Amino acid sequence: MCGMPQQPPIRSIPARPSRPDASMSLITNVMDHSLDDGYAEAAVRKRAAGESGMPRTLKARLGLAVGLVLAALVVTVGAAQARVAAPVVAKERQELIDRIDRETAAADKLEGNVDKLRSDVSARQREALRHSGGNAQADLVGILAGATEVHGPGVKLVVDDAKEATTGGGGNPRETSGFSDTGRVRDRDMQRVVNGLWQSGAEAVSINGQRLTALSAIRAAGDAILVDNKPLVPPYTVLAVGDGKRLSTRFQNSPDGLYLHALQDNYGIRTAISVESDLRLPAAPSVIVRTAQPSSEKGTS
Repeated sequence: MCGMPQQPPIRSIPARPSRPDASMSLITNVMDHSLDDGYAEAAVRKRAAGESGMPRTLKARLGLAVGLVLAALVVTVGAAQARVAAPVVAKERQELIDRIDRETAAADKLEGNVDKLRSDVSARQREALRHSGGNAQADLVGILAGATEVHGPGVKLVVDDAKEATTGGGGNPRETSGFSDTGRVRDRDMQRVVNGLWQSGAEAVSINGQRLTALSAIRAAGDAILVDNKPLVPPYTVLAVGDGKRLSTRFQNSPDGLYLHALQDNYGIRTAISVESDLRLPAAPSVIVRTAQPSSEKGTS
């Protein structure tokens, strides 16, 4: 009895264990596919285009070239506009210079006419005083007041800036003037020079042809020195009428003369003093009689 072929025993395949997170399918899907498929496809296309497109170095060079071209274009346009505007600016500047020159010439002419008229008025006043019994005392008063022209012996003092003005420096005897340029002559310096000459016996003083009176003011406007509101430029020539030799000696030995000598030694300010046999000083341009009283010789009725 033949038996039936024996079949191999059937082995049971163990069941695949289920995932512990099988019940959280939505969360699992989000974790496994964090990037949306559309975004993933776009990233793949971008990488493909980058690999097959223009190299990055060439792109950078092209960008730099474009930037340089644009910069050159801007500079060219600016230069062209400046070239077009330059003649207009130059023309306006020249017109302004010409106008200033014309106005300055007109002002100088008017000032000359005023000086002539003042001289004529002064001459007529002196003539009237002589006809009305003017005396030597009146002439002396006119000289001391600066109302009349004077000439005679005296002293010529020239004060000039240093050749190379230096800035700053301690121990400046002119600190109170508020300037730091120690090589320049300042208004305070000229005030001391003039006061020193008056105290040393000067009868009449002028600076650069500008006659000084008891009411004259020496001030500063920026770097310029003003005498009665008229600007002066260095060198400053001071003329003082008086006993020349004695006036020179007394001034140089006075505190103001020693001050000027210190400026020369310490700051290079240039000075030169000389005794002159004949100096001519003009009359002050604007002397106004403020007070007057009748002469004691004639008396009053």
